[in-house]
Amino acid sequence: MSLILKKIDGYPTLAVIILSLIGAVDSAYLAWLKITGSVAACSNVGDCNAVNSSRYAEIGGIPIAFLGLLGYLAILGLTVFEVRFPNWKEGLHLAFFGFTLAGTLYSIYLTYVEVAILRAICPYCVISAVAMIGLFIIAIYRLRSVTASE
Repeated sequence: MSLILKKIDGYPTLAVIILSLIGAVDSAYLAWLKITGSVAACSNVGDCNAVNSSRYAEIGGIPIAFLGLLGYLAILGLTVFEVRFPNWKEGLHLAFFGFTLAGTLYSIYLTYVEVAILRAICPYCVISAVAMIGLFIIAIYRLRSVTASE
């Protein structure tokens, strides 16, 4: 519980944990859909199946949602390491920034694919993109606080 209540550079660890968990659960669900060939529970909001069954939903046969899950878990792991090993803060901030930058850029690309190429929106993909952008904003804030203290 102390991990959740502890603050990193004035920004609550809780925000990072919540966004990482939202992204991880969302990505795990999409990966499960892709692997099992199940139909997404999208109701009448968007077209998850068109997006998740497109050729853009895999890289080398690996569902991109699974790669997203690994990314969110890595971000969560970096946060835990930062709390446990405060002397590694600078390097961990850079790694956190790198993961969230890559995730945000890829989310932007995938959103472009959804809108411009597939002409279908997957609400779960939007949730993942919003979570990653939120993490990226936190990463920028944290990186700026490290460089400002030097």
